[in-house]
Amino acid sequence: MRYYIVIPAHNEEAFISLTLESLVAQTALPQQVVVVNDNSTDNTHAIVSDFAVRYPWISIIEKKSDAIHLPGSKVIQAFQKGYEQLDGNYDFIVKLDADLILPPNYFETIIRIFQSDSEIGMAGGFAYIEKNGDWILENLTDKDHIRGAFKAYRKACFEQIGGLKPAMGWDTVDELLCKFYNWKVVTDASLQVKHLKPTGANYNKTARYKQGAAFYSLRYGFTITAIASLKLALLKKKPFLFIDYMVGFFKAWLGKKPYLVTPEQGRFIRKYRFQKMKAKLT
Repeated sequence: MRYYIVIPAHNEEAFISLTLESLVAQTALPQQVVVVNDNSTDNTHAIVSDFAVRYPWISIIEKKSDAIHLPGSKVIQAFQKGYEQLDGNYDFIVKLDADLILPPNYFETIIRIFQSDSEIGMAGGFAYIEKNGDWILENLTDKDHIRGAFKAYRKACFEQIGGLKPAMGWDTVDELLCKFYNWKVVTDASLQVKHLKPTGANYNKTARYKQGAAFYSLRYGFTITAIASLKLALLKKKPFLFIDYMVGFFKAWLGKKPYLVTPEQGRFIRKYRFQKMKAKLT
């Protein structure tokens, strides 16, 4: 299977060489890797350019955007710019962060997963972070969720869900729409990805409000938003984030923020979320 990778990158000189080295070491190489250098002020461009000289399937393009690091819109706009450089001759497309170390068999395994079942629309491993010298699971989400740092999409699935939404919540709505269109989302616990930068490390107060706004835009409604906000705040071991998330939700509600999904999709999402909650309780 042919696969392409797009890597949005902003000031990633500390990590991106490790990410690219792990791609070069893959047992099943990608056909193309496009790094989108999004307004970096460090040596990101020089590092990637050096790889591009040595490996013709790696390239770099430049993008200028606001320097503030807000989750969702900035990274997906960069991804989209990279995606536009590619042709359609791929079997699956990968959105990859620039601060990862992938195991050498990562994409060989992803290929095998996609080949095993034509109804699998998304596949991925699990993120691990370093703590006291050990690599431990970055346990911010359920085991059936693929982290936004390493998303692989079958072409037909990617096109049916309409690509990636340039807004916070993009890495939740993609999976919910996969399920809405009856695609399967598959995770493989054997694929342990080293995540070199903790999730949300650079997010500011505005970004934290955006999490609640994202729940609103997914048509979660008040009850599911409150439960999801509390769960996420506790997983991050920052209980007061619950207040930020709920403030963001009500700001979006009062401001009539546009939804990311249709009313029909919203009903499906709420039913799906309630079913998952019920399953956990029983």
